[in-house]
Amino acid sequence: MPSLLMTNRTLVIVNTTGRQGASVARVAAAVGYHVRAHITTKLSEKDGAVAKELRELDNIEIVEGSLEDNKLISRLFVGAQRAFINTISWGDEVAIGKALANAAKKAGVQHYVYSSMPDHAVYGHDWPSLPLWSCKFTVENYIRQIGLPSTFVYTGIYNNNFTSLPYPLFCMKLQEDGSFQWTAPFHPDKPIPWLDAEHDVGPAVLQIFKDGLKKWSGHRIGLAYELLTPRQVCAAFARGLKRPCSYKRGPITVEVPIPNGYRAQLEGIEVLFGKHEAPYFGPDSKAPEEALELWEGHRGMEEYAREVFPLEEAANGLTWMH
Repeated sequence: MPSLLMTNRTLVIVNTTGRQGASVARVAAAVGYHVRAHITTKLSEKDGAVAKELRELDNIEIVEGSLEDNKLISRLFVGAQRAFINTISWGDEVAIGKALANAAKKAGVQHYVYSSMPDHAVYGHDWPSLPLWSCKFTVENYIRQIGLPSTFVYTGIYNNNFTSLPYPLFCMKLQEDGSFQWTAPFHPDKPIPWLDAEHDVGPAVLQIFKDGLKKWSGHRIGLAYELLTPRQVCAAFARGLKRPCSYKRGPITVEVPIPNGYRAQLEGIEVLFGKHEAPYFGPDSKAPEEALELWEGHRGMEEYAREVFPLEEAANGLTWMH
């Protein structure tokens, strides 16, 4: 790995090819941060479209490697003042999350923003833990225990999750008459939080850094800009696409191969949000008020459906929009 550049505005980002990390990298680089952008060595990550875009931007230093490499982690934060961390299941996410936090503290990182999620089991009510969320919550608690100066963002459901491809939970299925139908276990009239991750995570996180720890130390921020019921989501899609869109409450169907861990997550979602109708961020969320305080220029669901959804569908080889 090449020697790491250091300035007095160095920001480390982990999982920079993900929607959250890429959004932060684009905005931070544009306003003059030196971005140390970690990406994995997986071919799909390092040679993908986002990685290629990042390599072409000014103020971005790419660091490739496995987060199971302790030497890489130990050097990742050297000379950095701030960090945005969104780990995913590349291995033992808890061990990786703890190792990143330890390295950041050792390097003297001044503000560590960690993308976490709740563990609903701590609230009782027979609510289950979601396996891909509870590990993040474990890491969050560890970050607090070691005294790393930090803020935690809990992201809403990505607008960008929707696709007409047969992926589970967010398939906006194209019907024979040209309309769309979304089937999911959520109550049709219970609001849930939404976020355009690519558009809005970056500006919000940069404002967290600007406001600083005096305002956000140890704080959990529900990062979502709209609370919409499934029926309202479909109404926004109908307006944006100018074609009918309906919601049907039903079980999650799996029509394509998925990892076992994600299958367990989907099963938990059916119980937690379908059967129990639990609040998405837990009972104490202040979304969307705090998110709107950070960034008022968000992209809502209707604009996403009109401006972005057809482009993403076309990039996946679909032609219904023509």
